Amino acid sequence: MLSRLIWGARVSLPIALLATALGTAVGSVLGLVAGYYRGVVDAVTTKIIDVQLAFPFILFAISVIAVAGPGMSVLVGVLAISSWVSHARIVRGLALSLREREFVQSAHALGATNGRIIFRHLLPDVLSVIIILATFEVGRIIVLESTLSFLGLGVQPPTPSWGSDLRDASVYVRQAWWMATFPGLAIMVVVLGVNLLGDALRDLLDPRTVHAKKG
Repeated sequence: MLSRLIWGARVSLPIALLATALGTAVGSVLGLVAGYYRGVVDAVTTKIIDVQLAFPFILFAISVIAVAGPGMSVLVGVLAISSWVSHARIVRGLALSLREREFVQSAHALGATNGRIIFRHLLPDVLSVIIILATFEVGRIIVLESTLSFLGLGVQPPTPSWGSDLRDASVYVRQAWWMATFPGLAIMVVVLGVNLLGDALRDLLDPRTVHAKKG
């Protein structure tokens, strides 16, 4: 059991981190571009976000995996697609407000290009929010990956993962309760730890929460 838990962590955690990194990068860039340019770019990005939010994730995952086949790369891609929307929505809203600030107007007046303004002026201002969102997203992705593996849509045997361990142990819950208990505890403890880390980073990186607590 200990060996499978350790090997499951070596599979589940890298998948969650890689999917979160891809989703964070894509969502943040799209959010910055949509919020800065507005117009058609903003309208198209917003429509794509609305369509994805209206489409159930499990149904989307089943459709993609049924066509592409189960595998690590497919699983990471599906999880990354589910991850970029929250980043894009929040970063877009921040970019919409920041583009009207004086430092952006000054950069325009000095002849800075749009790319320089986005990545040298807007991005540093929203970077703390992106880091906090990504931290919380890791926990959500771990739960999603475990869910897909439990349903047989994620990591395939003989490669162990916490979700597949739960699926294999579900048949023997009455005879060997510990087989399902320890993978479930591993998921719960890691997700709780990641969320606590996200709370700590939010207090550290976002001064507004500190002032609100003091008030």
